Amino acid sequence: MTDTDADANTDATPGSGEVARTDVAFSATDGTVLRGWLYLPATAADGPVPGVVMTHGFSATRRMGLAGFAEAFAATGLAVLVYDHRNLGDSDGEPRGELDPWAQMLDMRVALGWLADRAEVDADRLGLWGSSFSAGEALCVAAVDRRVRAVVANVPFAGIGDAADLDPEVARARFEGIRAALEGTVSPAVEVTPEGPVVREPGSDVPGFLDDADSAEWFLGRGPDAGWANRFTMRYATDVVFDPAVCAPRLDGTPVLMVVATDDRVAATAVALDTYERASEPKQLEMVEGHHFCAYDGPQHQRAAAVTADFLGRHLG
Repeated sequence: MTDTDADANTDATPGSGEVARTDVAFSATDGTVLRGWLYLPATAADGPVPGVVMTHGFSATRRMGLAGFAEAFAATGLAVLVYDHRNLGDSDGEPRGELDPWAQMLDMRVALGWLADRAEVDADRLGLWGSSFSAGEALCVAAVDRRVRAVVANVPFAGIGDAADLDPEVARARFEGIRAALEGTVSPAVEVTPEGPVVREPGSDVPGFLDDADSAEWFLGRGPDAGWANRFTMRYATDVVFDPAVCAPRLDGTPVLMVVATDDRVAATAVALDTYERASEPKQLEMVEGHHFCAYDGPQHQRAAAVTADFLGRHLG
């Protein structure tokens, strides 16, 4: 792992005199440079503090609602690394807009290692936070990587919806496939979808992958500084099923918090609640009132951030 420009830019976090934010970059195992922010609390000067790795969801960048979460967590004494997935935002990678959950999960493991190697961070107190699509990835990684001491799934894509009907041996085999892919003992066979829009553009007859009004309003309303483009392709495995629902029961003592929206039509509320029921203890559920994007702004964001900061503080502090 290479820190290519860890001290490129350091600023005080807006509204806080106790947290510093630094632009950072590090290299994935294949050399792709991933870029993000490192938030450090003032208490890091007194000795190593717990650390949390954060990533956004389907096609989104870190500038789309993650700063508020990171600031809230760092203000309670946590070091926070939040970065853009490969091919998105400020991170390198081609083709632009291509989403590969398997590469993203392997990158999460690299990010955990990079954060653990910081002198300011206690490598034995690491957490993982994912939102939406990345929340499902975080559940999978946490079930495999025992460096993760607490995991948060924010408005999660929590499964493909068939967990209730799975034979236990099928569920076990599905999990073992995920484990093998994340441990590098197998390389999933992949196919790539044709390029298309994430959401429907105003006046367009071309449907988006997320073809609902809430998604269009949120993505298209983020503004030009978000570094987001309304196009994507997906690399999906044909021989390994990406299914967080089979990973949640195998967290084996890693505390999990699931923040679930009551009216989520993007990552179905019912699937998230079913996965929560299947998750191993200790676990905590926080319901927030509204649609999939309600946790990124306003009162529901404040509530989700506060509950999550408390959860991480109790289990990593």
